[in-house]
Amino acid sequence: MEITADLLLKAYTIGVFPMAESHDSLDLHWIDPENRGILPLDKIHISRSLRKTLKKKPFEIRCNTAFADVLEMCSATTSQRPDTWINPLIKKIYTQLHERGFAHSVECWLDGKLVGGLYGVSLGGAFFGESMFSRRSDASKVALIHLAARLVKGNYSLLDTQFTTEHLSQFGTIEIDREIYKKCLFEAMQAPARFPLELSENELSDFIESCKGNRPTLYIED
Repeated sequence: MEITADLLLKAYTIGVFPMAESHDSLDLHWIDPENRGILPLDKIHISRSLRKTLKKKPFEIRCNTAFADVLEMCSATTSQRPDTWINPLIKKIYTQLHERGFAHSVECWLDGKLVGGLYGVSLGGAFFGESMFSRRSDASKVALIHLAARLVKGNYSLLDTQFTTEHLSQFGTIEIDREIYKKCLFEAMQAPARFPLELSENELSDFIESCKGNRPTLYIED
């Protein structure tokens, strides 16, 4: 079966997403995990050290100005990540989704260089986080907080992380059963949400303030 952008959008609406075996694989596989990772937008934990970083504003934050570059950086192998699941077909299809307004990137820039960011797919009030990268300390963390603040502003109710990891758990990511996830997905798909490209300093500050008191699912000393 040929995987197209339209088919991919339909798959997301029923809780299925594609992955490749490796960055140079020619095939894609449909994934429908028994347990799904989500990051509740009203329970996000921001550590004290990350709050300090956000206050210093070390990066210029942009949205959708270098989507293809974010994809490329997320797919790149490193000494810490010798392989990735983003192959050429993934890049092609998600670029098409971006051109149609369904996929977005949040980018961290430093001295004119892209040093961190993430990308994902937006449908209704659900945002499906796909991948992130960091070439400077805390860059991907800052991008994630900026994403979450935008989703709250845009009336989203579901931030899907697909899986849970130690990195994501420090922000409050939880794992839920497939059936529960699909109920959350159905409800989120009905929401009249819209991805906001702009976020004011006050809106970001208000979001960070609203996260005070939230605890991570995996405790990490702040």
